[in-house]
Formats: sequence, structure tokens, C-alpha cells
Amino acid sequence: MVPFQQRKDYVLEGSTRVTPSVQPHLQPIRNMSVSRTMEDSCELDLVYVTERIIAVSFPSTANEENFRSNLREVAQMLKSKHGGNYLLFNLSERRPDITKLHAKVLEFGWPDLHTPALEKICSICKAMDTWLNADPHNVVVLHNKGNRGRIGVVIAAYMHYSNISASADQALDRFAMKRFYEDKIVPIGQPSQRRYVHYFSGLLSGSIKMNNKPLFLHHVIMHGIPNFESKGGCRPFLRIYQAMQPVYTSGIYNIPGDSQTSVCITIEPGLLLKGDILLKCYHKKFRSPARDVIFRVQFHTCAIHDLGVVFGKEDLDDAFKDDRFPEYGKVEFVFSYGPEKIQGMEHLENGPSVSVDYNTSDPLIRWDSYDNFSGHRDDGMEDGNKQNPNSQSIGSISGGLEDQYTWPDTHWPSQS
Repeated sequence: MVPFQQRKDYVLEGSTRVTPSVQPHLQPIRNMSVSRTMEDSCELDLVYVTERIIAVSFPSTANEENFRSNLREVAQMLKSKHGGNYLLFNLSERRPDITKLHAKVLEFGWPDLHTPALEKICSICKAMDTWLNADPHNVVVLHNKGNRGRIGVVIAAYMHYSNISASADQALDRFAMKRFYEDKIVPIGQPSQRRYVHYFSGLLSGSIKMNNKPLFLHHVIMHGIPNFESKGGCRPFLRIYQAMQPVYTSGIYNIPGDSQTSVCITIEPGLLLKGDILLKCYHKKFRSPARDVIFRVQFHTCAIHDLGVVFGKEDLDDAFKDDRFPEYGKVEFVFSYGPEKIQGMEHLENGPSVSVDYNTSDPLIRWDSYDNFSGHRDDGMEDGNKQNPNSQSIGSISGGLEDQYTWPDTHWPSQS
């Protein structure tokens, strides 16, 4: 991976339009200092996706000392090339060193390998559009530490957004965004990230109609039993989140190898779900204080119109590339419009070989990996806990962006 991927005019190939008003800012980048300080453990990837959208990404394994050093080098380059005309969107954890190094920062972070809330995608696109339209010299910098899927979600979403809101002369920019997404993101992205881009595109175009009815989840059926134990089988339990807050934890199901072709986790009365939903299925290791992720799936209830929803292996995060999850495996969700038990579902009962441990007080079961995601980090920089007084909040940049765009035939659903 090379630090800068550019053509002669320092714009990624595929974005060829150069407007006269932007040309003074397209001077050659002095990137030797960045290259010289880079280490194998911290491979900075800086790409001009278009002339005015820059992606800056670091791997999650980046050595902290080298990472901070590269952050400083990138900040110097951006200031020398773009002055005060760049706005940095941080898509990862909040870090005081980022707000200290850059004059204008918007915090939009969400957990790595996950998808952001649908409303957050909307807010990011509107903030990008507002900033880019404010001045022809303005550029957007998308910063990410971890899997580049986070940047991919934003690029793909803005590609669809600009297709509706922007002028025709930006067609080349949309082509460059599409090429970046397909070449660099699709091979590493997660199914839920692609699902949310599809949601966003469908809501923009009107091809997806809003479902505002309440949905109650009654059954989660896993067809095809993953092999997470040495003798086959698994010990699954579910954690369900609404707006990234845990709302349900199931018992631990013990499924011996070759004993079942499917297992049904029943929730009675039905669990009311609304908005952005994350369901995570874990395997609790036998006689070991550890757990593995069997699959993860994210969806938004506004796009669910069927009371029976099926996700194949290719639709499940983590599982889609895990050999322990059978190729024919799938997960089925059974919803209704009320909390009452659904009649005629007796056939979903599990066989006698499946036992359930309802003791969910075990810290391993209760432990939530999302508890501290939004907390500020002290990264050892001087005055690291002090927020840059020049850094700007979402509101100060967006200026009530949610009210500035009329969505086709609908509005964003409430997250309450």
C-alpha cells in the first residue's frame, strides 16, 4: 500500500475535471516527509477520491507512536495544501489529538466493521454538501482508523446523495466515487454496510417506502448449525441492540453436533423494535471464559415490510467469510405487529437435545463491547484532554441540516 495514490495533477485517476477556481490548490504535494516516517506497522493510506474529497485511513493495528506521528504529518500536509479550507470528518473513535491538530473537525464515529445509524448517514451527507457548496476551494477529509468500510459507506452514500442534489457537472466526481467504492471497499466491506447504502439510496430515490408500523420480534431461527466446538455444534446466545443500546439478552443454547438442523430462539412476549437494530449472536466456549462471534446483522425497521425476513450467509457480518458457518446456513426473523404470542408456531420448538441456560448474569454474557466507544481518549499528547476551541460541532457546521432537504414522499423515522 502506498501513502499517496495520485496522478500527475495529484487527483485519483477517474476524477479528471479540474475547475479553474480550484487549480491554485492543486500544487504538488510534498509527501516525502510522510513516507520517511512511515513504518510497516502503520501504513497510511491517503487518497484523493475526487479533487475535493480526501480519504485518510490507518489500519487498526497501527502502532500508536507511529500513528500519532503520521497524524501530525498529515495535518501539516493538509494545512500547507488547503489552508483553512478543509473540514475533517472523524469516522472513528474520538481522539483529542485529532481535534488538537485540525481547526475544524466533525465527530461522526461509529464502531469499526459496523454501519452507522441511517440518520447519521443522512447528517454526514448533508454536512459534506453544505461545506463543499460554501466555497469552491473547500475540501472534505474523511479520517478513519480501522477497516476502510467506514469510509466506503460515506463515499457510496454521498455518491447517491449528490446524484440527486448536485448539478450535472459533477458526474465525473460521482464516477470517481463509484470506482473508489468498487475497487477499494467492496472486497473488504461488510454485508450490513452494503445493506445500509442500499437503504439510503432507496429512500433517496423513493424506491423504498417507509414502514412506520411497530414490529415485534418473536423468533430468531438459525437454519444450519455452525461448528464452533471440536465435536461440532455450538452454544449460541443473542444480544440485541436498538440505537446501539442493549435491549435483550437471550439464554445460552447448547446444541450438540449433528443433533439439529436448526435452532429457534423464542422471545415472548414479542420484543418491540424500532429504528436501527443490531443483533449479535455469540458462541460461549465450553469450559472457557471466552466467546466468539457467530454472526452479526444490522437492519432498520423502516425498510422491513415482511413479517418474515431471511438473511443468507452472504448477508451476515462475520459469518459470510467464516468456514465454521455452513454455506447453506441462514437466519430467519419472525415479526408480528403485536406483542402477543403468534399462534400456529408450535413446529418451531427445539428438539430434546437442545438445552437452555437462562443464567445470563455471567459477566461474559453481559459484557458490552460498545460501552465506551464514544468516550474521549487520552493519547499522551500535551493537554490531550482539552478540546480544541477551534473544532466545530455538527450543529455549527450543519446549521440545522435536517430541515434543509425534503426527502421524497417521506421523512426520517424517529429513533425514540
